[in-house]
Amino acid sequence: MRIISILTTGVVDEECEDFVHGDETYKFDRIIPGDPPKLIEGSVWIFVDWLLPELSGLEMCRRLRADPRTSDAHITILLEQDSLEDRRRALSAGADDYFVGRPSRNQILDRVMTAKAQGGSYATRQVETGDWSIDLGALRAKWQGTPIDLGPTEFKLLRFFIENPNHLLERRDIINAIGKGEAIIQDRTVDVWIGRLRRALIAAGARNPLSTVRGRGYVFEV
Repeated sequence: MRIISILTTGVVDEECEDFVHGDETYKFDRIIPGDPPKLIEGSVWIFVDWLLPELSGLEMCRRLRADPRTSDAHITILLEQDSLEDRRRALSAGADDYFVGRPSRNQILDRVMTAKAQGGSYATRQVETGDWSIDLGALRAKWQGTPIDLGPTEFKLLRFFIENPNHLLERRDIINAIGKGEAIIQDRTVDVWIGRLRRALIAAGARNPLSTVRGRGYVFEV
């Protein structure tokens, strides 16, 4: 099953439930400036409002292009009016196209599926930090070129750390980031995941890059 992530800075006309089409799942989520980082799976399509509470849509586009998680995403900016000057500014800020007004869920799906049918994928394939690399297409991780044997949870966990090196990541942020926020999971469960990840990294010949911040979470040191 392939994942297509559709992120919006606002709320569309109706509740955005996930949509399954063949072997693809279109997953909707909100993206808000300043929120804790989270994993973004598969091809990424982002719909950015022209005006946001804390910054402009143009600045949001620039930040998305600078973020390794979303640098290859397809970005549509939602204009309040069809202005040639606003279109020009949006494209200069990093948007791929524009939409006038607020799209419904079906309009968003139509635009994404039409663009995909025309050959657009916009999937980030490789994430690298120092000696560490993640191949998102093959779902493989390596340290200095050596494959690391990881289960699905540990793979997501390592990817989350690699995308956020040298930052304190609290246990609840980790649970939410790897897609387990809806389940009832104790914070201490994260410690079990970390233990398995550490053992896998050491087995691959890597040093242990994970530092524990007592009572808070973990830092992936690069």
